[in-house]
Amino acid sequence: MLKDLPLSEHIHQHCNESMERALLAERHPLWARSCPELKDIDFIRLGLLRCISVVDSGRHFLQTNEQIYGQLLPHSTYFESLKSHRRTSMLEAFEQQSYHLHAETLLSQGIDYLKAFPELDEYTIEAADGHFIDHACRTEKNSKGKVYAAGEIYALNLRSGLLRFFCLVTNGTQRHLYVYDKAVTDFIWWDRQKRHANYMISMLKENSIATLVESIPFDSQHEINTGVEAYSVYENKGIKFNVVDYRDPETGKLHRFVTTLPMTINPGTIAMLYFKRWTIEKTFNNTKTRCSSF
Repeated sequence: MLKDLPLSEHIHQHCNESMERALLAERHPLWARSCPELKDIDFIRLGLLRCISVVDSGRHFLQTNEQIYGQLLPHSTYFESLKSHRRTSMLEAFEQQSYHLHAETLLSQGIDYLKAFPELDEYTIEAADGHFIDHACRTEKNSKGKVYAAGEIYALNLRSGLLRFFCLVTNGTQRHLYVYDKAVTDFIWWDRQKRHANYMISMLKENSIATLVESIPFDSQHEINTGVEAYSVYENKGIKFNVVDYRDPETGKLHRFVTTLPMTINPGTIAMLYFKRWTIEKTFNNTKTRCSSF
């Protein structure tokens, strides 16, 4: 990476490389098309510049873009392009390659916030949460003509710190772990997901009906397990899952975490990962602040 390049050139370079990867990833991508009025690569670059620009609206952004970069773009061309289903498919393909490119860059710089936990090396670990974005001028109106805020589920990679819209990307060749709040608890569904190497960690609901099956032995002397009072197998409607009873050494509060992970994972590691899930709130608030002008 050339560190002496200006930000606009870094963005241009990243867009070009991600687009090249996206085109090569599919044999005949249906979304690939030549648009002389507004090329796909320029459409993406403008979107990224808008995210980092201090502007009040889309029109304000186009005016600022013309003043700074000297690019005159008709309002109708830009705003109509935002409604294109083809460009949506293009962005989905582009985003995957952009995400992988960022992940490779971070890994090459030694960024791995979970490297101290080798038992997690085989897992892609993401904290997920749902949020609404105000100023939903781009959402479709309902039958009464009302526009609602856009709601999405986001996923924060706890290994790299990268945030993205939630999507299940696994072909069964790797293990994927999701750390979510109580809304995700569906024992039957997650039991089926284990067959596809998809696992979860969540907080056990207070009103959950579960029967204790057996205790799981663990190393209580291991530093990572400090605060763990019990590690057990529970059952609900014939579905078995593991529960960690963890008492916060600082507050004395008891937390009960539920997981579908194998018993070989330390219960203290499970508690640690759930606490790290809370970082998604701060991360999302940062992105939400930047998105407030959309």
